[in-house]
Amino acid sequence: MTKPQTISVTKPISKDLPREKFDELEEFIDNMETTKGALIGILHKAQNIFGYLPRDVQLYIARKLGIPGAEVFGVVSFYSYFTTKPGGKHTISVCMGTACFVRGADKVIERLKEKLNVESNEITEDGLFNLKDVRCVGACGLAPVVMVDDKVFGRVKEEDLDDIINTYRK
Repeated sequence: MTKPQTISVTKPISKDLPREKFDELEEFIDNMETTKGALIGILHKAQNIFGYLPRDVQLYIARKLGIPGAEVFGVVSFYSYFTTKPGGKHTISVCMGTACFVRGADKVIERLKEKLNVESNEITEDGLFNLKDVRCVGACGLAPVVMVDDKVFGRVKEEDLDDIINTYRK
C-alpha cells in the first residue's frame, strides 16, 4: 500500500497561490488509503480546489506522490478536462462531437464567440466566462449541446444563447 509521503512545507509553496488551498489538497491526499493509481483523481481534486492546475500545483503533487513532475504534466496535458490556465467564473462548453456538429454546434459556437467577444479556450474580458469547444459530452440525443459549468442545455439554437448567457450574468 503506497501512502503519500510527508513533504516539508515550511517554505511558501507558491507566492501566487493561497497556502490554505495547498493545505486542503494535502489533507485530501494524506487521507487517501493509497495513492497508487490515484493521480487523475488527485488532479481532479486539485483543479476543483484551485480552479486550474498551474505549474506549482503540478510540482507539489509530483513531490507529494514521489513521482517525476513530467509524469504529472503528461497527464495534465493529455486530458482535455484539465487546464493550466485560470478560467472564468463560468465555463461554457460547446460539444463539437459528430452528432452536435451535424446539428449546428459550429454555428452555435461561432455565435457565442461573437456575443462574448472571445475565441475558443479564452476568457472574456470581464472574467465571467470561459468558452471551450469540447469533443463529446455524451448527450448525443440532445444535440447540439451547450454546458454551462455542470448544467446541460440540449437542442440549443442560436436564438437561445442570449437567455443562457443572461442567466449567468445575474
